[in-house]
Parts: sequence; C-alpha cells; structure tokens
Amino acid sequence: MLIRDQRIQTVDYSCTIDPTVNTVIDGRGKYLMAGAIDDQVHFREPGLTHKGEIKTESRAAVAGGVTSFMEMPNTVPNALTQELLQDKYDRAAEVSPANYSFFMGASNENIDEVLKTDPKQVCGLKIFMGSSTGNMLVDNRMVLENIFKECKMLIATHCEDEATVRTNLAAAKAKYGEHVPMSQHPYIRSEEACYKSSSLAVELATKHNTRLHILHISTAKELSLFRNDVPLEEKRITAEACIHHLWFSEKDYIEKGAFIKWNPAVKTANDRAEIRAALLDGRIDVVATDHAPHTLEEKQNTYFKAPSGGPLVQHGVVAMLEMADQGAMALTDVPRLMAHDVARCFQLEERGFVREGYYADLVLIDPNATWVVSKANLLYKCGWSPFEGTAFKHKVAGTWVNGEHVYDGETVTENPAGKRLTFNR
Repeated sequence: MLIRDQRIQTVDYSCTIDPTVNTVIDGRGKYLMAGAIDDQVHFREPGLTHKGEIKTESRAAVAGGVTSFMEMPNTVPNALTQELLQDKYDRAAEVSPANYSFFMGASNENIDEVLKTDPKQVCGLKIFMGSSTGNMLVDNRMVLENIFKECKMLIATHCEDEATVRTNLAAAKAKYGEHVPMSQHPYIRSEEACYKSSSLAVELATKHNTRLHILHISTAKELSLFRNDVPLEEKRITAEACIHHLWFSEKDYIEKGAFIKWNPAVKTANDRAEIRAALLDGRIDVVATDHAPHTLEEKQNTYFKAPSGGPLVQHGVVAMLEMADQGAMALTDVPRLMAHDVARCFQLEERGFVREGYYADLVLIDPNATWVVSKANLLYKCGWSPFEGTAFKHKVAGTWVNGEHVYDGETVTENPAGKRLTFNR
C-alpha cells in the first residue's frame, strides 16, 4: 500500500516503494483495517472540561484506533445555535488528532436554528427523548412532530420515556430511600421506558419519512422495530449498539457499580446476546462507544449522585476484537460495524474504507500483544476505565489520520491532524 498527499494511492501490496523516499512501515503479522468512526461521543468541551476535553479525548480516540468521531451537543452551553456549534468545530481544528463532526442539538424552542443546519457539513441533529444536560429534553409531542416533519437531515435520538423513568425512580426511592442499589438501574431505566420512546421515534419517522438513527439500543424488545430486509443505504431507520451493552450485563453491577452506570442502562445477559445477534443479521447497523467521561470523585457516589456515563473510546476497538476472538462475531465484522457501515449510514465522503483515493484513515492491530488496562496506560482525562484490570489480546500498534502517523503504539502526536468530516447528502 502506498499513501501520498493524505490519501491511499494504491492498495496493491506488491507495489514498489523506495525506502530512500518513502517512510516504510512493516506490518507483517498484524491486521490493517479502516480506522473506526465513532458516531457517539461526549468530549465535554465546552463547560465540562474537568471531565474531558476535545484534545484529551481525541488523543485517547486515536490511541484506540478511532480516526473519526461525532460528538454530542449536551455540553455547557448546549450546542443549540449555529454559533455555538461552530465554536466546537473551531476548537477541534486547533487540537484534534482525529477527524471530527458535531451534532446540532434540539430543544423544545430552537426549531429555527435546527433548520439552518447544513446536512453536508454536520453529521446530524441530536434529540434527547430522555433527560440530559441543560435544556435538551424534547418532550413536547407537537415539537417532535414538527422536527420530524421539517428536518431534512439525519436525526439521532436518545430514546427513554421520561415519565416511565420518573415513575420507576419514585418506586425505587420509596423502597430503598436514599440508598438505592446500583443494581436497580436497569429496572429504573427499564425496558418499558426504552421501548416506549424508541417506538414513538419510529412512529414519527415512518409518518414523516424522516431519516432516523436510534442510538445505544439496550433491550431485546426494541429489536422488533428494525428491518434487515433492505440494504443499509436504502434504510430510513437505522440503529446503533454500544460497547458497554455488548460487553457487560446486569450481573456486573455487583463488581462495577456506578462504573457501568449508563443511560440507557446495561441490562440482562439475554438482552446482550440478542443485541449481538442483531449486529450480525442487520437489524442493528453500527457500533459506537457513547464515550462519556465523569471524574472518579463523581462516580464514587451514591445512586442519586453518581452521574451516568463512562469513558470507552480508547478501548472500543480492542473490546470488539476480543469479542470476535471469543466467537461472538467474525473478525471482518469489526471494521464493518465500526467503520464501513458507519460511513454508509452517515453518507460520509471518502472515508471508512481501505480504498484507493480515500483518505488514509487506518489502524494497525497486533493480534498477539496481550496487555492489561491500568491507570498507567489510560489517556482519558478522567483517569479511570470500567475495563481496568481487563486483559486484551489485541493492541493498537499504529493509527494514521489523513495519512499522518498520529499514534505509534506508545505516543500520540501533538499535531492536530484531524479534518472536518463532510457528508454526501
């Protein structure tokens, strides 16, 4: 393979390369894959930078084999105007070694700003159909109808019915007081809450022919909402699974507690098995991390005070490779679900594949380099991981973004090599 001017010039592995002119990387015994595209991260800048920053978390991303990310709008202030959205793009251009895009945020009041968003320059519109930071819960049915009717770009939704969650939370508090066990989280943010909200989103998208992408599916029941009888490019409704819902189950709350407290919640082993199956039969289309760091101090708290979310972007690719090694999927499913089909789903321009003429966003994997996750090798600003103590067989040996070698297996470049993602819409 030859890379020149940020792009893959040829994938002919027998091509002649002059070592006096070209930098030569010996990848013998390793896997070369398209860099992962994470369609759901929370990098916490602006306003929550004690948890993470675009610079720190994008560095963790490339060390984890993620060459492009799409970041969510629930920062402080929320990205609810075109000016605030542009501020995030400007910051990423200054500091990010990974390629980037940022979701526009929706609220009950900002439809005019939403409709100004350029679908060729922005990955999508994010709607929280469940509570979030600031003023981002969209719970007005008329507002939802209007957004789904008028918005011509991809809408990504967080689907949990707020009324159901509040009812379950009140019941848990009545039973346990202030000492609700973390193991109650999947019953508070329940299957019913997820399905009720997801089915509403599908109903609205079907009614208005909206391009809908439902994030972090956590229940087997929701899988009935999705099709696998048409090619991905023809789907108007797609779905995402996240690493934590594929790896953990409710039994892990005993050991991990708040460190696996996410919204939607990690649920049963059966839910996990059914979600894995849906990845293989096409009902779920892509895999992401929902990387959402909080400080260790914030997480070491009681149920009501410990925030939901955790850092994952440095370990998503190797976790998927580990699942493949365990037989949960084929090795080739990993780049398909984390790169190829993400590019198809979002109609990304010239990324997501190892193809001639495409940008050289690549990751080199050593399949026989067992290592253990520890605080010493974490790049997250928050300094912890739910995978601490986990041994992974696969290791990211190198990452390239736009042809630049941004990670060599040990060190991340200081150069902001990332570019703004663009979309063929």
